[in-house]
Amino acid sequence: MIVTVTANPSLDRTIAVDRLRRGRIHRAASDHVDPGGKGVNVSRALVANGHPTRAVLTTGGHAGAELLDLLAEAGVPVEEVPVSQGIRSNLTIAEADGTVTKLNESGPALRPTEIDELLVAAIAPTLDRAASWIAGCGSLPPGVGADFYADLVARARDAGVLAAVDTSGPALAASLRARPDLVAPNRDELAEAAGTTVATLGDAVTAAEALRTAGAHAVLASLGPDGAILVDARGVHHAEAPLTGPVASPVGAGDAALAGFLAAGGSGPDALAAAVAWGTATVALPGSTMPGPADLRLDTVRLTADPDRGRLLR
Repeated sequence: MIVTVTANPSLDRTIAVDRLRRGRIHRAASDHVDPGGKGVNVSRALVANGHPTRAVLTTGGHAGAELLDLLAEAGVPVEEVPVSQGIRSNLTIAEADGTVTKLNESGPALRPTEIDELLVAAIAPTLDRAASWIAGCGSLPPGVGADFYADLVARARDAGVLAAVDTSGPALAASLRARPDLVAPNRDELAEAAGTTVATLGDAVTAAEALRTAGAHAVLASLGPDGAILVDARGVHHAEAPLTGPVASPVGAGDAALAGFLAAGGSGPDALAAAVAWGTATVALPGSTMPGPADLRLDTVRLTADPDRGRLLR
């Protein structure tokens, strides 16, 4: 079982318009509401593909109640930690040409007792050795210190469970000091964490190696249309897959990729190929819809060991 931890879940509403014009009234072509938060998305993707998971998350307010209803409809097992303030609602505006504009709220301020309850709830499924991974994912709400994921990684290690972290900024930097088994940044997060620019495949590899030097055992870095790289003790692997149709929404693609990687064993090139298949399938789906087995095309993934480091990223 894969346990996901989402300290800052959300309701995610996606509205599709032909073209966004500032200061104008628009009529939506469609709208869609999904459970949100990176860890929540990872669990949703796992459930959609028949893999056992448990989503540990905070809940509060009317949005929290709706989130729980949506997760129940999706069949996602939940361990909720009630908090005193309502969870956030995010808005995504998707234009016909593939441009996506996101408006994300910061989320509720958590009390110290609520933070402790969340960490305890995260470790609880590991006590009977039922869990193989704990994945701490997403931004941290107000009141939660940057060392939250480092604490989570340390607790996972004490429980004998592998730990993955998918976050950014100070929280990612702090988590490296706890030596997580896996970190899963996107291109921008990778560049920020390594303090460098990532313009080529070689830049991405160098930045990933810097994160390994800082403490991560393995780095799974999503590179958008250029696929993803895996840098670990075995070396460097790159995988990519062609899109089979137009981009509907890139929201949640990185979360699906992490889910695919963990579902395929959480290490090695085969897991990287699964990550790219899951992530690629997601961008063809509306809103933050997670792919199911019928959407996945593992046969189209191109996997390369020691790829061309001079290749420019799009």
